Amino acid sequence: MAKILKKEVLAPNIKKFVVLAPEVAQKALPGQFVIVRVCEEGERIPLTIADFDKKKGTVTIVFQEVGKTTYHLGTLNEGEEILDFVGPLGKPSEIEKFGTVCCIGGGVGTPEIYPVARALKEIGNYIIVIIGARTKELVIMENEMRKVADEIYITTDDGSYGMKGLVTDALKKLLVENKKIDRVIAVGPVIMMKAVSELTKEYNIKTIVSLNPMMLDGTGMCGICRVEIGGETKFACVDGPEFDGHLVNYDLLMARLRTYLEEEKISLKLFKEKMGIQ
Repeated sequence: MAKILKKEVLAPNIKKFVVLAPEVAQKALPGQFVIVRVCEEGERIPLTIADFDKKKGTVTIVFQEVGKTTYHLGTLNEGEEILDFVGPLGKPSEIEKFGTVCCIGGGVGTPEIYPVARALKEIGNYIIVIIGARTKELVIMENEMRKVADEIYITTDDGSYGMKGLVTDALKKLLVENKKIDRVIAVGPVIMMKAVSELTKEYNIKTIVSLNPMMLDGTGMCGICRVEIGGETKFACVDGPEFDGHLVNYDLLMARLRTYLEEEKISLKLFKEKMGIQ
């Protein structure tokens, strides 16, 4: 079990937990994730490690309440415990001196990319950060990202904060202005990562994305998290979660993510009714 030391609401339906998990924290590296199970009857879900403190033995996770399990997780309070908190899992991010790295976070992809951007900055890379959200109230972890960014750009779909448009609009503007970018790392909705990868391919810029397929055990045993990379089947849990964005079959990934949408809606509806959540 892992005790919740701090709970914070970052935005509507987006919550941040600081969890006491010393064994996970001790080995955690940027880009890795944990498998969480709220209760004995609950499902296992992957959540990217948004931060970690090896001395304090804490791991930070940020999640959006979109399904039954994340809503259930969000009902827990400080002092309560998460039944299973397994990790760190997955291959860590490649942290090297690349030069100028553009780190793009869409929605809850922003906290996921934060430890990666921080690690890249610590070894001397020039960090450009682009944060995207639908509206101003959904922009999260801006202050944390500003601490590691040499340049930061914020986009909102409705123009309520920063530049009106998508993260690709901000990236395109930089590229058109001949901004030198040696590598792009994008984390967020699949459609966003696809759009970023299509744009950077035009400019021949190496692009890394972190994939979010359905996942069960997180150890490569079940095969549920399979994705197609360069025409080959890979498991996101052990071969990823980060892959070359120019090789990902995004259409197949999006189709697989839609497989159980109706069942997920029913499960969430029943849970809300049981818990009295509107």
